[in-house]
Amino acid sequence: MDRQTISRLAHAHHPIAAPLSDEAVATLLERALGPEEEGRVLDLGCGQGAWLLRALAARPRRRAVGVDLDAGALTRARESAEAAGVQRQLGLHHLDAREFTDREPFDLVLNVGATHAFGGLLPTLAAAREHLAPGGRVLVGEGFWEREPSSAALGGLGAAREEYADLATTVDRVVAAGWTPVFGHVSSPAEWDAYEFSWTGSLAAWALDHPGHPDAADARAAADLHRTEWLHGYRGTLGFVTLLLRRD
Repeated sequence: MDRQTISRLAHAHHPIAAPLSDEAVATLLERALGPEEEGRVLDLGCGQGAWLLRALAARPRRRAVGVDLDAGALTRARESAEAAGVQRQLGLHHLDAREFTDREPFDLVLNVGATHAFGGLLPTLAAAREHLAPGGRVLVGEGFWEREPSSAALGGLGAAREEYADLATTVDRVVAAGWTPVFGHVSSPAEWDAYEFSWTGSLAAWALDHPGHPDAADARAAADLHRTEWLHGYRGTLGFVTLLLRRD
């Protein structure tokens, strides 16, 4: 089973692909959108479009664009947009986020939990800068080390572990790159646990509900491995911060 399908199934009950509660998402998005009723929003790595759909629900006169490599997730996003009656305000592109271009800038650019698409946090911010209108905002979510990671924590996170630092260093790097944090949210242990139990549980439940599917065994194995790496590895060690940024 490919990574995109696993992610789509795992996020069936937690469409925000990050350890954030509904309340935290609502607060972050309200601050990110600002008071303006009109404007353009871009999500570089939009998945099923959860952030964009919420943005359009909060600001019906906005226009939104999402970019993702997962065709199945984009199909879900289109279906959700049609059900919400906002399909005319939403444009979706099946494309590598690094290749996306547009003639007009965006007032808000998002990348929450998908900085791997650009090779890390700072390359993501550099890409976002190219799409941002003067006075615009960037909402970015990234992992960081809550404490010195053990070998088990490092082993469970693969290449991503090389990008992480502690929270202070992470924010310092952002500031040094020419950005000013104007708001932020550090995910709580409860948000992390809810997210991970939902991720592994949704994937395992799909495998149990489809015992005859050729991918059922792979889905169950992926859920079991992820649960082990979380509970015996990075739980309590890996943090997640979502930053609202403006350019200096």
